[in-house]
Amino acid sequence: MTVARLPSGAMTAPSTAEEIRDVNTRYHDGAAAQYDAKWGIDWGEIGAHQVLLKTTKALGGRPTTFRRSLEIGAGTGYFSLHLLKAGIVGEATCTDISPGMLETLQANADRLGLSVETVACDAERLPFADSSFELVLGHAVLHHLPDLAQAFREFERVLTPGGRLFFAGEPSRTGDRIANVPKRAANRAAPLWRRALRARKAPEGHSDGGEHNHQLEGSVDVHAFVPEDLVRFAEGAGLHEVNVRGEELLANWFGWANRALEATAVAEDVPWLWRQYAFRGYLALQQVDGRLLEGRLPPAIFYNLMVSARKAG
Repeated sequence: MTVARLPSGAMTAPSTAEEIRDVNTRYHDGAAAQYDAKWGIDWGEIGAHQVLLKTTKALGGRPTTFRRSLEIGAGTGYFSLHLLKAGIVGEATCTDISPGMLETLQANADRLGLSVETVACDAERLPFADSSFELVLGHAVLHHLPDLAQAFREFERVLTPGGRLFFAGEPSRTGDRIANVPKRAANRAAPLWRRALRARKAPEGHSDGGEHNHQLEGSVDVHAFVPEDLVRFAEGAGLHEVNVRGEELLANWFGWANRALEATAVAEDVPWLWRQYAFRGYLALQQVDGRLLEGRLPPAIFYNLMVSARKAG
């Protein structure tokens, strides 16, 4: 299949599927220790609300309990661990191509007192029996996978008849181009911003496991989508009731600008008041997006796309 490079990337995408898998494994292994801090992942009530909000949007209503769930590209466990805490899933299996991410996930689960199964594997070759899970999910993972048609066939295979699927946080082609505007503006303003806050400039790649690992970041994202792409992959795998919706427009512009600024500074130099402004502002604009924009504007213009579907039977 054709591999499309995200416009924001600084490096050329790997040319083969195996190279894509290799660079994703190496980058995410190196970034695992700092991943939660980099993305502001919250393990309290706010994080739980965010996960439940996205799950509810994706599934079209507050979810019922799923006996067994499988998360693809689970990273440090943000979605599965919160769904376990909320009682939405009974047993969670988390996969990732990166053993380093799964080590961090297991440490998070142990700290939270949660039981979870972790399996390092390729999403296109899942080591599970047919009809094993009532729910298959993922967040910000599909754009890393080289062969999406095969991956969706695997998702359909391991779902139980009538089982549900959703993936959230996938970059839209138009939304990604729009998001480059606040990112570039923030990078230009960063020296003045650091001077105003008296923050030191951070070493290159400090939040990605070092400068060498940071150089891989531009190669790990290999797709940006239009909604029809996700519909085609899901329906091509035999899934039914396929729905794609957009999420976050204003919140995305605001969030990317602030994240780009903060990434240039030593973390402990960024004042608490700034962090509160950035965090509270993002949450406020997220509500504006959800209440006023997401149901009225075409999904393609939002930064994030989410796809949901059901297996026949």
